Amino acid sequence: MLQYLRNSPGVFSPETVDVMAGALDEAWELFKTGEAQIDGQTQAARTALAQHIIDMVKQGERDRERLIEGALLRLKL
Repeated sequence: MLQYLRNSPGVFSPETVDVMAGALDEAWELFKTGEAQIDGQTQAARTALAQHIIDMVKQGERDRERLIEGALLRLKL
């Protein structure tokens, strides 16, 4: 998650970064086990998930499950 935060201005507590990292890892695992086709765009898909999670946290979301669901929903659009 830290590599994705370098491109996003903002300060997050260590606890929030832990929640974000966990949400990204779990969302990524769920995404990979789904039927989505990423056609060689693995890094782009993971980056998009991370960015959606960062955006939701910037808007005040801290619930891990909502971060996961929201990121997966946005990626599937």
